[in-house]
Amino acid sequence: MAYIEFRDVCKYYRMGDNRIIAADGMSFVIEKGEFCVITGPSGAGKTTLLNMLGGMDSCDSGSISMDGVSISAMSEKRLTDYRREDVGFVFQFYNLIQNLTALENVELASEICKNPYDPAETLASVGLSERLNNFPAQLSGGEQQRVAIARALAKNPKILLCDEPTGALDYVTGKLILKILRETCRGTGKTVIVITHNSAIAQMADRVIHIKNGQVSGMELNAEPLGIEKIEW
Repeated sequence: MAYIEFRDVCKYYRMGDNRIIAADGMSFVIEKGEFCVITGPSGAGKTTLLNMLGGMDSCDSGSISMDGVSISAMSEKRLTDYRREDVGFVFQFYNLIQNLTALENVELASEICKNPYDPAETLASVGLSERLNNFPAQLSGGEQQRVAIARALAKNPKILLCDEPTGALDYVTGKLILKILRETCRGTGKTVIVITHNSAIAQMADRVIHIKNGQVSGMELNAEPLGIEKIEW
């Protein structure tokens, strides 16, 4: 069995009398320890996919499993535990608490988990050992995103879900963040999934999943993923 599996997953939303199809029979697998990039145009269903995998939304039909456990069959209480223990989230706009320091932001996440990493050591692993006591307003965009990555990692999750993690960053800083994410994948063995509309990033992935109109339009494996320094966009 694959580590992550979507099998014929459908998701619908209602807007007045209209039914919006966000996922239309999505099927794919992701193996443990892979750096996976999911790409596609805006409105293709990428974020819906991520929300369902992260336990923040449910599917209307089909099945979703991770590490041999059915996410789509979980109760609300079990989903809360799943989000807390098994999933690390990295968003486009950091979502840091402004009146807490970098260290305190990471500590907040580590305190809700059973087997967290040390917050200070986790911040050091993303190059922020000198910024522990700085508040978000005292950090650059790239540094804030690194705090967000450290916050997600400190939970010691099974999977790391990243929704457009470079979308608010400049080109150089965006490359740095992608490098940190892939090094995290390689160094810890965690499964890292990056949602992006930037198809160039796919060249650095182990697995690439293409989403279009709520469906998987293609999937490929990269035998030799490129280093981020070799990718231009």
